[in-house]
Amino acid sequence: MSQAGTAGTAADPPRPAAPRLPRRRGIELALIVVAVLLPVYGYCAVGLAQYGRVPPGAAGYGAGLGGLALLAHVAVRLRAPYADPLLLPIGVLLNGLGLVLIYRLDLGTPGTRAAPAQLVWSTLGVGLFTLVVLVLRDHRWLQRYSYLCVVAALALLTLPILFPAVNGARIWIRMGGFSIQPGEFAKVLLAVFFAAYLAANRNALAFAGRRLGPLRLPTGRVLGPIVAIWLLSVGVLVLERDLGTSLLFFGLFVVLLYVATGRTGWVAVGLLLAALGAVAVGWLEPHVHSRIEDWLHPLASIEAGRGPDQVAQSLFSFAAGGVLGTGLGLGHSPLIGFATKSDFILATAGEELGLAGLSAVFLLYALLVERGYRTGLALRDPFGRLLAVGLASIVALQVFVIAGGVTGLIPLTGMAMPFLAQGGSSVVTNWAIVALLIRVSHVARREYDGHLAP
Repeated sequence: MSQAGTAGTAADPPRPAAPRLPRRRGIELALIVVAVLLPVYGYCAVGLAQYGRVPPGAAGYGAGLGGLALLAHVAVRLRAPYADPLLLPIGVLLNGLGLVLIYRLDLGTPGTRAAPAQLVWSTLGVGLFTLVVLVLRDHRWLQRYSYLCVVAALALLTLPILFPAVNGARIWIRMGGFSIQPGEFAKVLLAVFFAAYLAANRNALAFAGRRLGPLRLPTGRVLGPIVAIWLLSVGVLVLERDLGTSLLFFGLFVVLLYVATGRTGWVAVGLLLAALGAVAVGWLEPHVHSRIEDWLHPLASIEAGRGPDQVAQSLFSFAAGGVLGTGLGLGHSPLIGFATKSDFILATAGEELGLAGLSAVFLLYALLVERGYRTGLALRDPFGRLLAVGLASIVALQVFVIAGGVTGLIPLTGMAMPFLAQGGSSVVTNWAIVALLIRVSHVARREYDGHLAP
């Protein structure tokens, strides 16, 4: 019987192997082609609107953007074949659209040429993206250097205090014709530290300590860094007069704290602390107070006979765009003034692309954030989950803060719209965020597939 049973077992056909998940790199390449062609079309539309002919640099612009996108795609295909196929095309499309808008504003502001410099910074950003994808084999390697990351982030945040203020805020380091915004790099380093710290202490934050009403307060050893982060955010706001950076990295910590513990009480505490700090500094710091006054009374400059200020002119631009927009190159958003290519570039998009085009831009950001959150949910390790959520939340918070300020929903903060606005530090950092999400999504989908190939 045993021999028959053994023979019968040996004769059974082998079980078919589980089908491998498709890598979808072909889909990514097809989307990249679309993501390159759309900005090239926009570039040509600006030239036709301004001069009645296709700009002579259209072919070179398309070749440059396409070459950068292809380089990034090859790096993903080689080192992260399981990565999410939407992340890279979204980055290419937003970056390309930003270059088109900056080029269009260059034509409306003679004497300033920001588009060539932005293209150089975009090249550096794609180079950093490629380096991260090729070198960083596993995102969990970053967890070992979390405290080094926070030290570097604090150093980068405090450096601008030593330099003169620019437009009322101390967030820049300028030497001759070179300028850099260290806070843009600090936000990624802080995301790594927050993810590592909360992954190691999530149980103590969620369950340990004494209960106070609906909250269970952790011990002082665990609670100390939270209070320190709050004080640091207020300190940055006071010393640098930068409302946007303070809201960004404190909001990032509150989001990750909620994801790590699952307790909504921490969100309430974080919002309360942020509100107290913002109200106090809003009354005590003249630069922040003036921005709050502009938000509460956006038409005050018109009523006083001085003409529309930047916020009022931005609102007029959105209104002039209507549903379908005036068309690329046919708006009047350069009237906004000195921050047209940075803080208020969204007003140009709203006027010339209309509500329909602006909604499409917001949907691209929403899709980028959603893919980051989806990646976090698919991961098994707590650090990777928090890192993916943190990186996606940086984009979400930044878009909300900037769009809210430009449209009059909240006080203006002076940050750069991810990928769209002029700013080398910003575009390089955003490409680093996409690269990290690519690496994390590759690990998440590879683990789900069950194939542990490198």
